[in-house]
Amino acid sequence: MKPHHADTASEAPAPAAPEPAAVALAEALAELALLRSEIEDLRILYESTIEHGEAIENDLHESNLLLQSTQRRLNDELAEATNYIRGIFPAPLEGTPSTDWYFEPSTELGGDSFGYHDIDADHMAVYLLDVCGHGVGAALLSVTVINVLRSAALAKTDFRDPAAVLAALNDTFPMEKQGDMYFTIWYGVLHKASRMLRYASGGHPPSLLLRHQGAGSRHVIQLSSNGISIGVMPGADYEAKTVEVQDGDRLLLLSDGVYEVETSPGVALEFDDFIGFVAAPGGDQPASIFRWIKSYVGEPALPDDFTLLRLIF
Repeated sequence: MKPHHADTASEAPAPAAPEPAAVALAEALAELALLRSEIEDLRILYESTIEHGEAIENDLHESNLLLQSTQRRLNDELAEATNYIRGIFPAPLEGTPSTDWYFEPSTELGGDSFGYHDIDADHMAVYLLDVCGHGVGAALLSVTVINVLRSAALAKTDFRDPAAVLAALNDTFPMEKQGDMYFTIWYGVLHKASRMLRYASGGHPPSLLLRHQGAGSRHVIQLSSNGISIGVMPGADYEAKTVEVQDGDRLLLLSDGVYEVETSPGVALEFDDFIGFVAAPGGDQPASIFRWIKSYVGEPALPDDFTLLRLIF
């Protein structure tokens, strides 16, 4: 009997398992490849971000130049508007009456205006108005009203009659057609021959008639007719009053910004104290009053427009 031989194919050795070091190396190489891919993506993103940032920086630079140019243009236009408003104020008068004034807006463009002119050979008009608010809108309305008064552009109105003038202004400038803005005004007419001053006011502080009473002091007469502000109530009526002016009298027309300041935090200047100052010797000079008020306010700007007109008879 022949000896039995095992099947050589079934007895071949199994393949060797990968070495642990080789497995670790392969994994490391795969991870390294992944990291390289991520780094490349980051590089592309970084370069794109740099390019985008440079574009944004260029846009910001151009925008800044445009903003500076626009600001210069606006400043120039604002200065031009300010000069125009000051240019419509009348030159001081010499003779009887003589005039001087002080105007200091709280912003570049204020809502106060004033004027005086001859209506005819016998009558002289004098007026001061204060539009609510500040800025361009208030200034435009203020200038418009002044030009209406100077040009007598109110139909069928006797400009020698202060009550009629205020009623016509009230009908012409209703606040709902003026951006909800209204204004106050004191308007007077001097009859030169008789020295009678006829006046009316609409929501405005009283004008002050200062009369010499000896020892350098002056008696102060408040001139007000207590009418409603212009533009607030359609069809409002206004009352005119009359006072005789004498040689040496001084008449002060003023806006409320002249005296509505705080003497200390939370403490307002009393109107009687203001009257006491202007009644004292030299106290009626517009520049002196401004310096006194400014001593309370200090810096920065005034809380409201300061407008003061003085007539000396």
